[in-house]
Amino acid sequence: MASHTSEFVEILLRRSLVSSDQVTEANQYSRSNDVTLGEALISLNYATSSDVCRAMAEYHNLDFVNLDEIKIPEDIIELVPETIARENATLPLSLEGDALKVLLTDPLDVETIEKLRFILNRQIQIALAPRENILEAINRYYGQIDGESADSMLQEFTDTAIDFTETEDSSDAVGDDDDSTGPIVRLVHLMISEAVQLRASDIHIEPFEDRIRIRYRIDGRLIERDSPPRRLLGAILSRIKILGKMDIAERRRPQDGRIKITAGGKTLDLRVSVLPTNHGQSVVMRLLDPDNIKIGVRQLGLGEKDFRTFTELIKRPNGIVLVTGPTGSGKTTTLYAALNAMNRPDRKIITAEEPVEYYLPGINQTEVRHDIGLDFARIIKSMLRQAPNIILVGEMRDHETASMGIQASLTGHLVFSTLHTNDAPSAISRLTDIGVPGYLVASSVIAVLAQRLVRVICDRCNQPLKYPPEVMQQAGITDEMLAGATLMKGEGCNHCNRSGYRGRIAVYEIMRLTPSIRELIFQNASTAKIRALAIEQGMTTLYQDGLLKVLEGITTLEEVYRITKRTEQDE
Repeated sequence: MASHTSEFVEILLRRSLVSSDQVTEANQYSRSNDVTLGEALISLNYATSSDVCRAMAEYHNLDFVNLDEIKIPEDIIELVPETIARENATLPLSLEGDALKVLLTDPLDVETIEKLRFILNRQIQIALAPRENILEAINRYYGQIDGESADSMLQEFTDTAIDFTETEDSSDAVGDDDDSTGPIVRLVHLMISEAVQLRASDIHIEPFEDRIRIRYRIDGRLIERDSPPRRLLGAILSRIKILGKMDIAERRRPQDGRIKITAGGKTLDLRVSVLPTNHGQSVVMRLLDPDNIKIGVRQLGLGEKDFRTFTELIKRPNGIVLVTGPTGSGKTTTLYAALNAMNRPDRKIITAEEPVEYYLPGINQTEVRHDIGLDFARIIKSMLRQAPNIILVGEMRDHETASMGIQASLTGHLVFSTLHTNDAPSAISRLTDIGVPGYLVASSVIAVLAQRLVRVICDRCNQPLKYPPEVMQQAGITDEMLAGATLMKGEGCNHCNRSGYRGRIAVYEIMRLTPSIRELIFQNASTAKIRALAIEQGMTTLYQDGLLKVLEGITTLEEVYRITKRTEQDE
């Protein structure tokens, strides 16, 4: 990335970007990790990528470009196809005669410069900008050309002479075509690559009478991106089915598949679901990023009190810990963070999952397969013969699975599982609804953790915020709570796609089953009574935990209202 020469170091020192001691340490780091000096300085947090890029530009006598301060004309952007821009992390800047000036991060990347010269058939001049700024600008500019979608290649597909009809049978040849230069192959790959760049968790491909709607779920919210011509539906479906090893000819029944793909510099698993609808087959591809489960318990977003409670729970030798919440509320991330914390050589951990979404080293993971009768209950019965210390059951969805999990906990195992309920106390009534006697629930469950995900305010455009007094009163925020608090909001910038939010964090409520709560369960008390007692004994509700994150400037009241509501018991 940066030159190791003394002249480059002199520029860094002259600009007071680093000290000589930091340069010495960075040189040692670069040699031991086989990275450049600039990359070492960035990794050690001694300099920002922008600082290093500016110094590099001065050393090589090149222009440094701040992309936040300029607007690149539309006709210039159109000179470089989006696929080329994304694959090479480059962006066209200006046209000077026959020479196209492009933005790069590394001035010594001769291979990319030559590739651009060959593909674009132009003389190439370069200017420098940090890589992350170039990638953000690619998402911004290619999402705005003439009101088109972010995929500027779609016009190429629309104008191509390939005869794709609207019937899916005609597309089989395209699906079988492994030529990576085929337009449909490139379109599907670009769709996935763009979703990775935008941090999307799902890709939704939905057919309608006159169009195909493509949406990405980013930070929990669906955002419409691409609109390919309806006539390409069959070809797109066939390509996805080929990648997911599904039956191309089957159009009447739902299908599931899995795709392993490299995009955006990452190797990702995609879980694919195909569902027949009125106007064709709808596809949802869920992007499973292994980095999502590499977080520790401390990074989950638990408040200090709940963090201490949770760490105590995962040290227990036996009992059941339930994690509840709707689909997409982060239950898997929480459970895997707990398993990572407990994954030691002296412990045996076995999981039963449907399906296995992420692979954890050192943990025995078993996938449910209903087609051969391998369901949760049968797996639990077999795994108990393997003498595990800790068991994870994907979901307690029926009486047999719940009963087997309870038997495992009563025979000296720590069991983790999930339920789909609105809050922690509701988990008790859910278990009794599926036929588990109250006395077994009370004697085996040690805690229930409910969670939701709220969007985090963007740290690059956050600004102090003052809500009107009536809003504060309605939210239950008192003057005492405001003392020392920092209410914030995001103005919207390139970093957060103008949304004001980037990333998500969980809000929690943890209900420990104390002797008095167990007594209520024995008495078949209502959920409302159990909830009231849990709050009286110190349980922080979802709403209260969300409010604490609002007061810390992490999220906004609007986000908290979106995922939970204030009740009389929260007052």
